[in-house]
Order: sequence, then structure tokens, then C-alpha cells
Amino acid sequence: MFFPVPMSQPQRIYLSPPDYRQQPLPASEQLSDIAWLEGRAAAFESALAVRLPGTHVAALSSGTAAIHLALILAGVGEGDTVLCQSMTFSASANPILYLKAVPVFIDSEPSSWNMDPELLEKAIKTELNKGRKPKAIIPVHIYGMPANMTAITSLASTYEIPVIEDAAEALGAVYNHKPCGSLGDIGVLSFNSNKIITTSGGGALTSCNEAIVRKARFLASQARDMAPYYQHSEVGYNYRMGNVNAAIGEGQLAMMAIRVQARRSNYQTYYQALADLPGISFQHEADTSVSNRWLTAILIDPQKSGGVTTDQVRKALKTQQIESRPLWKPMHMQPVFSTCPAYVNGVAGGLFSQGLCLPSGSALSEADLQRIIAAIRSSWEMVRRPSAVSHH
Repeated sequence: MFFPVPMSQPQRIYLSPPDYRQQPLPASEQLSDIAWLEGRAAAFESALAVRLPGTHVAALSSGTAAIHLALILAGVGEGDTVLCQSMTFSASANPILYLKAVPVFIDSEPSSWNMDPELLEKAIKTELNKGRKPKAIIPVHIYGMPANMTAITSLASTYEIPVIEDAAEALGAVYNHKPCGSLGDIGVLSFNSNKIITTSGGGALTSCNEAIVRKARFLASQARDMAPYYQHSEVGYNYRMGNVNAAIGEGQLAMMAIRVQARRSNYQTYYQALADLPGISFQHEADTSVSNRWLTAILIDPQKSGGVTTDQVRKALKTQQIESRPLWKPMHMQPVFSTCPAYVNGVAGGLFSQGLCLPSGSALSEADLQRIIAAIRSSWEMVRRPSAVSHH
């Protein structure tokens, strides 16, 4: 009996896998040393603070936990309004609902793809005219591209509203010579497995105000009072980062500059190889910003591309075992937030309809990149290729 030999599939290329190369992992004897292990979260916090000068750091179980605690520390409660960037992952907005507060979504500016300061001011004024002063502003540095923090923090200062800087995707990015994660009243970082550096799962809350960080650590440790027995005067959470995760993070942090350099190099390779294609464009980096290029994202305008669409390119990549993903679907377009107020200009919706994130892992080889580029260019070649079928 004849059995056909299956054709071998090309090795799969993932969007943003973790990278543990060249990193010392904790040895088994270290992990069994209780004294050493107990100090890892504090050591990781100190190492992060060195990279975010002027800040104090609380290592937590996730970036979402950090946003939740940040909102609590900003005094957000039931019925309050929080101004949140619409073009982001849902973790930026979900904690607002945890507190039974109301997210008010702000659309994007075309340049950075992040929160539009003009719409932000319009939202603030409108909410004040309704007799509701927003309790916080949450700008996000999507894909590692810094938001227009000069304008945003200026408005926040004028109207005395705290800024919770969602830098979950932006560790290693810089704005006006200051690292992202140190630009707001409270900063948020993520060390999820797809981020620039990972602790497998984890996040951090940062602030230049030591009292805020101290209170965050307290709330994250079940709000246990200083007593010889278990006493609790406030509601607490199990949000502290585990010491094993922190030990992994220490090693990852030592490689951060190399990982950022690799991702910026990926972007340059894509840009140089694809910028000539009609209808394609990239996320713009302003003179004030240095993006970590966590993910390289492209836009494809079908009116200029000869009919090539983002979905066609995504499917072409998928057939080659290459993972890509549409841009974040804006929060004001999500069913769960459909009743929330939103100040929109159409930018975020347009980005979502035309945008695609390309594989951006720091371990991508030159061969991987060329394979991805060839798969993308094939979509334009199909459009340009004359039909093989003649019509009479």
C-alpha cells in the first residue's frame, strides 16, 4: 500500500516570542536558597529603578494589576470618569470597570497613533461642563512608540488630573531624553511573555513619589497591617510578583539594551525592504522620541496599493507559517465598551482597518526576515502579474 510522504512545513515564525538567549537563568542551588530567593523581587525593583532614574518601583503580577492599583491610588471609585486612550489593548481599560468607574475613550493623533491631545482637552472641558472632573488620564505608548507626553502632561497639570502612563509596551523607549515609564504621576510596565523583556508573567508600578509605591506594595500584599498576627484594615490584593519570576527578570533586564537594538534593527530592515511598495506606510518616530519598536506595524491603503489589503497580506503570511496580527481594535469599537463615552476623529478606526503587526522578536534571523519580506512582497506581485487566462 502506498502512503504519500507529507510535505514538510516551514518552521513557524511567531509575532513576538520570548528571548532567553545569552541570559543567566537562576541555578537550582539558588532557587533552593531561601534567603537569596526571598530578596529577588526587591532586587528586581532596584534594577528597574536604575533604568528609570528618579522612580521607585513595585514589582507586580501583571501590568493589568499595576493599572488597577494605579487607579485605586489615584482615588478612582464608582461613578468616576477616567480618560483612556482608545487605541490600545483592553488591559488598559478593563481595570476602570473593576472599580465601577466610567471609561471615556480618546481617539488617536495620526503621527504617533497615540492619544490625541486636542481631543483630550475637548473631553476634559466637556466632562467639566457636565460637573464631572475626570479622576485620571491613561495615555498608552502603543507598540513602543511614545505618546505626545509634553502636550498630555501639560493638560493634566492645567486641569490637575493625574496621569497614569501605560508604558506596558514601551520599556526601553525614550521621550525627550527620559525613559518611558517615568513620565507620568504613575507608570505601568508589563513583562508578559511577548514583551521586550519577560518574567514569564509580571508587571510593575512606578512613580517618583515613594509613598505611592510603598502603598502599592502594601495593597499588592493583601494589605496586611504591621502586626504579629494577620490583621487587615483595608481591602488588599494578591498582586506581588513572585521571587522566581523576579529572578528571571533580573537576567532579562541585563539584556534589555540588546533586545531593544534588535527590534529597532528589525524595523529598519522592514522599512528599507518594503517602503517602496505603493500604499504602504509605517508608524512615525518623532524627533522627540526613540521607540523600542516592540512591534513593527505597517499600514496598507488599498486605494494606493493597487487593491492589496491588510487581510490579503495577513493570509499570505499565514500560508507561509508566519504569524502576523491586526492592530489593536480601538476600545470605543469593542462590544464591552459600546455604551461608554468616546471622543473620536476616525484615526484609530482607520489604523485598525489598514494596520498589521509584523513578526518582531529579538531573535529573528536574517533568513527569517527575508522570508517574511518575500511573503509580503508576493501580494503586490500578484496584483502586478498579468492574468494567465486570456479572454476572447
